[in-house]
Amino acid sequence: MDNIFGPNGILAQHLPGYEARSGQLAMAKAVAELLTAEQPNQATQASCLVIEAETGLGKTLAYLIPAVLSGRRVVVSTHTRTLQDQILQREIPLILQYIDPHLKALCVKGRQNYLCLYRWRQLHASRQTELFTDTAEQAIEAWLEKTVHGDRSELSWLTASSPLWQKICCQSHFCLGATCPEAAGCHLNRLRRDAAASRLLIVNHHLLFSDLAVRRTGYGEVLPRYESVIFDEAHHVESVATTFFGSSCSRHQLIDLSSDVERSAEGELSGTAQQTVRAAVARLAGATERLTNAFPKEKGRFPLPPLLRNQPDIIPLRSDLQAALEKLADTLEGLPEGPWNQYADRARDLGERLQSILVEQFDDLPLDEVQFTYWFERSERNLTLCATPVDVATDLQTTLLATVISCVFTSATLTTAGKFTYFLERLGLAADTPTLSLTSPFDYQHRTLLYVPDAPFPEPAGVGYPQALHDRMARLITHAGGRTLCLFTSFAAMDLAHAALRDRLPYPLLVQGEASRRTLLRQFSEQTDSVLFAVASFWEGVDIPGESLSLVIIDKLPFEVPSDPVIMARVNRIKALGGNPFVDFQTPRAILTLRQGVGRLMRTANDRGVIAILDTRLFTKGYGRQFLKSLPPSPLTSDMEKVAAFFQSSNEHT
Repeated sequence: MDNIFGPNGILAQHLPGYEARSGQLAMAKAVAELLTAEQPNQATQASCLVIEAETGLGKTLAYLIPAVLSGRRVVVSTHTRTLQDQILQREIPLILQYIDPHLKALCVKGRQNYLCLYRWRQLHASRQTELFTDTAEQAIEAWLEKTVHGDRSELSWLTASSPLWQKICCQSHFCLGATCPEAAGCHLNRLRRDAAASRLLIVNHHLLFSDLAVRRTGYGEVLPRYESVIFDEAHHVESVATTFFGSSCSRHQLIDLSSDVERSAEGELSGTAQQTVRAAVARLAGATERLTNAFPKEKGRFPLPPLLRNQPDIIPLRSDLQAALEKLADTLEGLPEGPWNQYADRARDLGERLQSILVEQFDDLPLDEVQFTYWFERSERNLTLCATPVDVATDLQTTLLATVISCVFTSATLTTAGKFTYFLERLGLAADTPTLSLTSPFDYQHRTLLYVPDAPFPEPAGVGYPQALHDRMARLITHAGGRTLCLFTSFAAMDLAHAALRDRLPYPLLVQGEASRRTLLRQFSEQTDSVLFAVASFWEGVDIPGESLSLVIIDKLPFEVPSDPVIMARVNRIKALGGNPFVDFQTPRAILTLRQGVGRLMRTANDRGVIAILDTRLFTKGYGRQFLKSLPPSPLTSDMEKVAAFFQSSNEHT
């Protein structure tokens, strides 16, 4: 690794401006040692390594190059498409040019990202021209002559949510498998063959856990067999695993099934067969709406058990819906060749999910033995029923760690107050798992400032906090000359702040929800004096180097709503096991979220700016010290004059 990452190594010789970093070299050596080590014959679990590598370290190359040189088939799993694109467009070409010209690397996405030739031919033959213009039809036909894997991202003008793409993409319940007349030219089959011949696979967490979930059933696999996994953006692993190791059933899924069957029946059936299918679909649609209407109309996420106790009519309605799904499945299985068996399987799968979620609850089960939490979510047009595992540690051990040789978990934010305890416990990794904590090479001490107000600024629950918050935000943004990312813990707080400040600030104000995320970030980057108000997903993945982002304002410490059913179940489990959920669970989660938000400021070594956290609990509460210890080493101040002086000094430097 010294010959690659060292001061006189390959990267220094070929990359303009490359600076050898001791942290990057240390990480590369640690990953290489893990990936090339022989697993003991008696080992039942993968050898693991957990690395926190802060922004600016160059961690992507620090794991990719050892992975390539290990000789093993390695899966690199990311949470975001942005990081996947970076790996494919920047790192892989560099590795091919200077490290391993024979490397076969491939990005594998979920099947819905690829065009299904059979569905395209069917749509084309049915002449449903209202779905596409002549120009779109010609563009797809021309593209099909040159595309290798039929990846929609190659068509920049066609979005994943467009009605046309939804009609022609690959979906498991439409797949005819070996009997498909287009099997020879199938893009998905070609992708699988190419994946099997590749040593490095780039996927996202959702696809990896989809593969693990399918393998667990014993009915196949999504990815070819792999020996090692590297999780980047590993702080998302628990939440994604939770989705795939649980179960859900929604009104939209049931409506989609009804619509798909009805559409196919109109195109491929006639006479009595079509009438019989339509009658079964109508029965399913009616049963779906009756069950949906039995649930409260209030929007949000709520626990299921209390509702089932108070509304006993839900179980009979569930049984009616299950019977409708079973009747539809039986009807479809009696039809001649076509997509009917796939539809029948889909109906039975939804029926099984309903049975497993809307099941009689036993309140006398000890909390530490509760495996799943059952809940429902209401939105404007949908009802989703869910069974979510309270703890994914066991599932991870049996599906992932028991089937590979080694696993690397890395992210810029894995520790709280300098410790990996929370991350290790949540994933069920041994307390003595090797860890590495590598700090950012950025000069936070001289290029940043951390501002936290002190008394008499009120705490978030105190009287007058919204007014004080908005006044302080206005002063900070004025000192910064706009150039501010404002991060909020709720849409309500964001909307309130925007309403209070839109007539007080002479800068362009951008608000999440008024345009797409990509459009907002482009405008924010290009309009160097603009202010962006945002929540949720904008706390991470925002990469705006330069002067457009010179101030990050966070309204308060991002503790999650304790009434969320999944959070509540995990809190109760920790209590039952004798732990302190606030200390062991809620505070670490809030710290990791805060660190992600704070990390939006410094994206390159040349950036400068202020981080403002407008929550005095950092000073007044004991847990505040844990948050402060987890933040970058920026000078801390409560003096607004120092903030003004910092920005004045920054302006003089530019």
